[in-house]
Amino acid sequence: MDDATTKDIWVFGDLRNEKLSGFSLNVLAKARELSRTVGGKTAVVIFGPSDDEQEEISTQSSHIPVRIAEKEYVAHGADQVYVIENRDVIMPGSEIYARSLADLVRERLPMLVLFALTDFGREMAAMTARISNAGLIADCVDLRIEENGIKGVCPAWGGEIVAEIGFSDYHGTGFATVQPNVFSPVEVPGQPGDIERIQSKHVDEIRGLKLLDRSPEPAERRMLEDATVVVVGGAGLGSSDGFGMVRELAGALGGEVGATRPPVLQHWVEEERMIGQTGKTVKPDLLFSIGTSGAMQYTAGIMKSKTIVAINRDPNASIFEVADLGIVADAKTFMPLLTARAKQTVMRKLADVLTDDKVVQTGEDGFGAKIEKLRKGQGWSRESLAEATGQTPEFIARVESNDISPPVSFLVRLAGALSIDPGTFLHKEEQAAIRDQRAKAFIKRTRSYSYQTLTPEAENSHLRAFMVTIESHHAHKPVEYKHEGEEFIFVMNGDLEFTLGGRPRVLKKGESIHFNSDIPHKLKSLSNEPTRCLVMLYTL
Repeated sequence: MDDATTKDIWVFGDLRNEKLSGFSLNVLAKARELSRTVGGKTAVVIFGPSDDEQEEISTQSSHIPVRIAEKEYVAHGADQVYVIENRDVIMPGSEIYARSLADLVRERLPMLVLFALTDFGREMAAMTARISNAGLIADCVDLRIEENGIKGVCPAWGGEIVAEIGFSDYHGTGFATVQPNVFSPVEVPGQPGDIERIQSKHVDEIRGLKLLDRSPEPAERRMLEDATVVVVGGAGLGSSDGFGMVRELAGALGGEVGATRPPVLQHWVEEERMIGQTGKTVKPDLLFSIGTSGAMQYTAGIMKSKTIVAINRDPNASIFEVADLGIVADAKTFMPLLTARAKQTVMRKLADVLTDDKVVQTGEDGFGAKIEKLRKGQGWSRESLAEATGQTPEFIARVESNDISPPVSFLVRLAGALSIDPGTFLHKEEQAAIRDQRAKAFIKRTRSYSYQTLTPEAENSHLRAFMVTIESHHAHKPVEYKHEGEEFIFVMNGDLEFTLGGRPRVLKKGESIHFNSDIPHKLKSLSNEPTRCLVMLYTL
């Protein structure tokens, strides 16, 4: 950091996957800014196999090929790329990397070496600094070069305050870990850059330690980072029960649950849900930050969110400085109202999909996809949703795959399971429209049955009558279904197979049956001609 070193700033390039390499590009932008202030060069150090060993590492599908990484770093401002080649670095290992990097640092004497703040970056920085007998500034959100040396800006005391930390020894290389999401990569068109390949000395395998294998993080563990809606809870929620409001809102919105450090330490939520410098970084379209103070360690992980909505009863809370919309309110009072309105909106959209002829019933915008997303957001299995709505798991599966269109009673029961008053999202005139549209849609899809309402003025009455016609040797519906109330069926023409609770029986012309319609049932024509039935429904 004086004449004992060069004025070059180095960055460790992590090639284990695209995301981590992207973090290195972010840090490179800061390194280039610093090196330009002192007239030095910006270099990236990467590890990779020699050309004849490239095939072995290429089998690791997530690993960035060295040749591609070289060009990428130069295109983003690297004046120099050092490629440390060694047969022992085919599988990434922090201690082997640290030893090789320390050798190069002692030889080239850069002013500063930066690492993206990841678990691997922390290990690498600490080990390399220790081997080099040098200082390390950890968890920086910014760095400056001043007359009296390098200053790292670091959150302290849980992010409540910001400390400026420097190196006590100005006579050697310094090391620092940097929050990568504070910076953004900068392309430098036409940037000339040199590639230097360095054959590292053989590094013996670390005694007692051997990396057997590595694998990418499972998809379900990445759901938080990839979510389009995230609801984050903080210490202001007060308890595990209070944090439950975060889960309920996330479930209603089909989003993911996140947390600041205090709820994790209090065991209100699992550690993998923590967001911030020492946790995960998210970039949703919509993020709710509830009961969070806005500590820098936390906000560093949410800055890429498109829209941030903050809810806190303290009008001076730091979170409002980064929020797009701030709501000063007690979460315990406001959250139940917000969640109820969110559920009503979801149900309204479901009703719209059922009643709108122009809405495509397949894909992510289809009714089935919306039901599946809502179910998973609530943490329900198909069995639990079936029980809540008075249907069967098979019925739910066919609804989610858009094979069938459910009756309005399904929405009403779903609303009940979500503790929503149907009157808040479904109007009486729309209930009749939904029934009519459902019948038309089903006929159009299956061509297997039709029905005529014999009591058109009694759509909202307890007792209704229908004339149901089932095509020859076809089923009325492909799966058993059930609904509240009682039902009476009189066969007017043909033979009818009637199944109640899994037990079939045959009804001839002139025969009838009266049963509890809460028991799963279905109808099928056994005739060579259409079967016609008079059906009376009494609903509660």
